[in-house]
Amino acid sequence: MDNAFSTIEILRKDCAVKQKRGLHFIVSSVLIWAAVLAIQLSPLNVMQKNMLTFCCSAPLMPLAYGLSKIIGVDFSNKTNPLTNLGILFSVNQMVYILIAMWVFSSVPDKMLMVYAMIFGAHLMPYGWLYKSKAYYVMSVLVSIAVLFIGVNFSSAAVAAFMLGAEIAFCGLLARENSV
Repeated sequence: MDNAFSTIEILRKDCAVKQKRGLHFIVSSVLIWAAVLAIQLSPLNVMQKNMLTFCCSAPLMPLAYGLSKIIGVDFSNKTNPLTNLGILFSVNQMVYILIAMWVFSSVPDKMLMVYAMIFGAHLMPYGWLYKSKAYYVMSVLVSIAVLFIGVNFSSAAVAAFMLGAEIAFCGLLARENSV
């Protein structure tokens, strides 16, 4: 059993190092949340804002792929079987987006709050995969803070918080990657 545990720890470390703890995805999310904030500040109606917000997620993969080339990340890390687990963590979020889609039509003013909470919550398993305290902290912080902000303030405030949180997250990951 110790040998299996040791092998998993080696694979986790490999993911963390070769993929720089997913920094390319978090930097990409900064760009996406900046676009979401611009949409939320626009004069469009709430349904248009919500639809465009959903559309903002579409370029995540190409952005992350491009950034991986710039910052030297092994995007696919095909030699590590835990990479497939990381993909599963991301695909799992797609199931939860169905909740945001329901909110989109039922309580449109709260769609962005729910969308951001789903984003925050999906970060937690990456804390384990990348051996990263930043993912654990941001998962809980984002989910709770967005609930508070979304209940008490506008969707633009949620988007502004998310943009700031993602920028701070990038700094935390950069620090973890340098250790």
